[in-house]
Amino acid sequence: MRKTLIFLPLLILPVQALAQQTPKVEVFGGYSYLMADINGSSFHLQGVNFSVAENVNSWFGGALDFSSHFTTEAGFKTNTESLTYGPVFSYRKHPKVVPFGHALLGAARGSPEYLSISNPGFCFGVLAGGGVDVKISSHAALRLFQADYLLTRFGARRQDNLRLSAGIVLRFGKK
Repeated sequence: MRKTLIFLPLLILPVQALAQQTPKVEVFGGYSYLMADINGSSFHLQGVNFSVAENVNSWFGGALDFSSHFTTEAGFKTNTESLTYGPVFSYRKHPKVVPFGHALLGAARGSPEYLSISNPGFCFGVLAGGGVDVKISSHAALRLFQADYLLTRFGARRQDNLRLSAGIVLRFGKK
């Protein structure tokens, strides 16, 4: 019985150490590529993606995601922005690699422009996907990739878009 009492804290410490590896807040910023479906044609847009995630526990949290993309093709300038929020599910069993998935809802804005005449439109957006973060230090990780499906409906048409992102994740606090 006495040996059990001595070794019990040693068994609990690794579980607590694993739980402490979960950051309270994660801030992501990086490059983003969007293959957009615009009126049945595909456009390739370059841009940025930012997100802030608050972790409730080691596997569940919420994320606010913003992205902006732009391109110029045949004299037409096109830019899009999306702002979405929703749940994030993370798998933190490995100390350095964290795969995650999310399903976010929000708004999207699209703006085609020709000869400095713009006609912006707003619509409801659904963003679903996930990615993989690799820990660099206790306060930073590298987001190797994030792949998302972005559903929008500008006008009466449905757009099925693909967004790919990569960048740096800054981690704050401990759960």
